Amino acid sequence: MRTVDYPRISFMVWMECVERRVPVTQAEGSRLGRYHIVDPYLRFYYRFLANRQTQLALGVQDQALEEIKRHLRDFIGANTWEELCREWLLRASANRSLPMLVDQVGSAWTRAVQVDVVGINSMEKLLVPGECKWGAEPQGRSVLTTLVGKTPEVVPGQGQWEVYHPGFARDGWTPASHAFAQDLAATQLAGKNWRVTGMRLLDLAQVDQDLAAWVGH
Repeated sequence: MRTVDYPRISFMVWMECVERRVPVTQAEGSRLGRYHIVDPYLRFYYRFLANRQTQLALGVQDQALEEIKRHLRDFIGANTWEELCREWLLRASANRSLPMLVDQVGSAWTRAVQVDVVGINSMEKLLVPGECKWGAEPQGRSVLTTLVGKTPEVVPGQGQWEVYHPGFARDGWTPASHAFAQDLAATQLAGKNWRVTGMRLLDLAQVDQDLAAWVGH
């Protein structure tokens, strides 16, 4: 089990390099809070380099480079790509490019599930849970069925909620995925206190194009 260096964490919190995050669907005092390194360089350093200082000091770099190559795709997917998708969601709402207007964007999780990108409007009871994938191939229908299956876990218990699902995949989605998204919008799947109104699928090119246009404004 990896030990926790509390003095180092305290220093990083003081330097505003670490922040406590809670599920965007929960109150700030939620016991599900987690600590995240927010500085991109420090995330990379502690993931790949912190435990290899002796190797690097001696010039033994090949092993570290192989480790980086092997895990870099997952690292980007779990950090940079998810952050870009959250930014897209917030800006899309602000630019009226979503059928729902959200005022908070983050992630949501319980002890059972994790949802990468979630927008919420608590006053209007609107929830936008999305999935992010950084794989080097179009993503299939199973990714979307898994996302929809998480809906009952992350919808707040109070009120009647409208739910809209975005899907983000670097290399896009298979035809079966697009067919599923169309069927979902038509059927308007519903649960105890929620109803899915639609789904939108995006790839990296579309996210990049939209962000460039919106930031340019």
